[in-house]
Amino acid sequence: MGGRRRAALVCLVVALLGISQFPAGAAEKPLVLKVFSQLATTPTLADPSVIVMDEKTGEVVFESNSNSPRKPASVIKLVSAAAAYTYLSPADSYTTSLWVGIDSQSVVIQGSLDPWISYDHKVAVKMSRTSLERIEYNALSKIKELNSGSTKDAVIYYSDLYSQDVTHIKKFLASRAPSITVKRLTAQQALNKSSEYILGSTSPTLEKIVDWTLVWSDNLLAERVARLASLAAGNTLDDAGVAKTFKALLTEMKIDTKNLVVKDASGLSKQNRMTAKQVAQLLFLIYHDPKFAPLVEGLPVGGVSGTLQNRFLETAPEAVGLVRAKTGTLNGTTNLAGFVESGENHYIFVVIADRHSKSYTVTKKVRATVDRILGKIATPLLPVLVPLTPSSDSVTVTN
Repeated sequence: MGGRRRAALVCLVVALLGISQFPAGAAEKPLVLKVFSQLATTPTLADPSVIVMDEKTGEVVFESNSNSPRKPASVIKLVSAAAAYTYLSPADSYTTSLWVGIDSQSVVIQGSLDPWISYDHKVAVKMSRTSLERIEYNALSKIKELNSGSTKDAVIYYSDLYSQDVTHIKKFLASRAPSITVKRLTAQQALNKSSEYILGSTSPTLEKIVDWTLVWSDNLLAERVARLASLAAGNTLDDAGVAKTFKALLTEMKIDTKNLVVKDASGLSKQNRMTAKQVAQLLFLIYHDPKFAPLVEGLPVGGVSGTLQNRFLETAPEAVGLVRAKTGTLNGTTNLAGFVESGENHYIFVVIADRHSKSYTVTKKVRATVDRILGKIATPLLPVLVPLTPSSDSVTVTN
């Protein structure tokens, strides 16, 4: 049965029987304090940085080392996504097209800094991405077609491509047509040098790109989306610009940026530093701002989707579907930050364990420990049926 049909059926049952939402064993703050105190002192996690906040009020329910600057790993992608939704439009899309030049010895690639571009044609077709390989093959084919098979003195002009894209084009040509020159132009110059359209491709919306970035923790997309946000914010298209953009964004949100260190936007750098409190405050603010709703909804769901699809299933099955969070993993670092449902109570949590032993066995133990702790407070908001009494001809709903 499809999701919409199931939802319709539930609504029908609710209407007929009279159902009120009831917090079935919602975890109260003393329990949250108790279980996260256990987590913070678990030897396997090696003195982690932890904070838990009330999702509605922002009240800190528990914290340990929450102001300690730690390695965020991929948790920093939350800032990348927030920057994208602040400085760019969720409806933005990016087009890359190939054109015959104004002379027969050139072709022009008009780019738009498409973060969704792929270097593997099969992957591009499967995921509806722009295929750089397709553009490369067609560019070379068109040059040969226009010049009786010769590539002598030919030029491929391009605008608004990432440096990795250009490197890929040069590598492609090196073994096939080393005489072809690759030259950069401004967008207007590229437009002026274009005469006949050959092919093109447009990315999905930025919202879908960011969603994929968070669900699957895509490092390259996180870097490129953050650079686009940096450019839109008036900063440079590099790590320095991203660092400046992230700091300005958090400052604008009134989040203290003391101890914030940004070396990249993906979290791969072990030099990045954030505090658990900074992450928690960011999560609180984006949760309460409708502009960031797609970001919150795009986070992986425990036991259901993305990087959390295999979590909780065995370690804490009671938490499946009730945790929505961003993972962060490096060698010796295992983090999780997001939201957990506990009946009518919802909590924001951040766990940064970046000092544990560098082994996969320990990483698995850390994940399992965090899962089980969340399982102790995760509780669905269950419906309660209110039966009709013989003397009543209407449905009574209790709260």
